[in-house]
Amino acid sequence: MISGDTPFSRGLSEHERELWREVTRSVAPLKPRRLLSRLESTGAPERKKKIVASTPGSATAVRGAKAPKGPPPLLPIDRRTRQRLVRGTETIGGRIDLHGRTQGDAHEALLRFLHRAQGHGARIVLVITGKGGRAGEPPGGRGVLKRQVPLWLALPEFRIYVSGFEQAHIEHGGEGALYVRLRRAR
Repeated sequence: MISGDTPFSRGLSEHERELWREVTRSVAPLKPRRLLSRLESTGAPERKKKIVASTPGSATAVRGAKAPKGPPPLLPIDRRTRQRLVRGTETIGGRIDLHGRTQGDAHEALLRFLHRAQGHGARIVLVITGKGGRAGEPPGGRGVLKRQVPLWLALPEFRIYVSGFEQAHIEHGGEGALYVRLRRAR
């Protein structure tokens, strides 16, 4: 696949459609129990259950008991901090340029960068994704990192580092860059 193409940029040939039908016929859905055990083994968050006696000698689990708290919601960078960044009175604690990288490489590099920046006490970092597509090009072909990086920053693995982000000022890359505010290291 060429770097700018998406996997669905062309239609399937008749031969490929037949192969796909053959594959889907041979697939059986997961049983609910197996799916649940898989989710638990991957570290998916569990809800706490409260045991309540419903009839003598039996107990049932009741949902709705306190579930573990996740990270607080992502917040945009406040206006005053943004102004200080643009004027240069607030320092940018680090920069990473992701454009030109594959998604997998960019994902790993961003995670390592945020971990290091947080460890060094950085408060705001600049993540350069590139602007993506050019005028006249069909949407969806280019600018993959520009679309993906904000989605990654909202993932649990990134939320331990990130407290908020927003598009950078034109001075720092505009549409092709993000200011990322980091959480304090514990």
